[in-house]
Amino acid sequence: MTLPDVRRKCAEEFRGRRPPRFRYLDLQGLSAAVRRWSRRAAAGIMVFYFTSSSVNSSAYTIYMGKDKYENEDLIKYGWPEDIWFHVDKLSSAHVYLRLHKGEKIEDIPKEVLMDCAHLVKANSIQGCKMNNVNVVYTPWSNLKKTADMDVGQIGFHRQKDVKIVTVEKKVNEILNRLEKTKMERFPDLEAEKECRDREERNEKKAQIQEMKRKEKEEMKKKREMDELSSHVRQMF
Repeated sequence: MTLPDVRRKCAEEFRGRRPPRFRYLDLQGLSAAVRRWSRRAAAGIMVFYFTSSSVNSSAYTIYMGKDKYENEDLIKYGWPEDIWFHVDKLSSAHVYLRLHKGEKIEDIPKEVLMDCAHLVKANSIQGCKMNNVNVVYTPWSNLKKTADMDVGQIGFHRQKDVKIVTVEKKVNEILNRLEKTKMERFPDLEAEKECRDREERNEKKAQIQEMKRKEKEEMKKKREMDELSSHVRQMF
């Protein structure tokens, strides 16, 4: 859908059929929101989001792009908490798992790991028809992208950081459960990454300030103890 199509569709939706509760809608704010959405929609940056969980952990977010062009943006604006999944030696979707803060790749619950593996296998033209499919996964930070690579193609900085999990066969129960959580969005990946990085910088700044405060308190206590010791020695 082109940008004019989006604007025309929005105009048709609101012309003469607006419910009473929208009578005092902030049209300027709505217009800005529509422009932002339509720019992303026109650019075709569509991302699918899924929710996965295990018995002993809170929910995880899994996401993947619509096609290889979205993969370029996902590679560019990935988070340090992201784990990348792909069918080994076959064409497939790029699936990402967003870990909780402080978690490592070894902390992924088995159920969540298999959800990601089944999802990426199901989104492989060849892999979806095969049994005993190997799925590779690695931290986003290990993905290597160079100018001479094709769209959606990546390599690795460190092969030793690439792990493998095998999907023996398709499990409809897993795929159906994930499908029920599926959401389609046109996210501003760059803005979300900037927001995440800004929060991290603020947290580190607060930690440094707290560390300096504690050091200052310790120095003050040490000074007071030294003065007290000196005073006691003078008395005797």
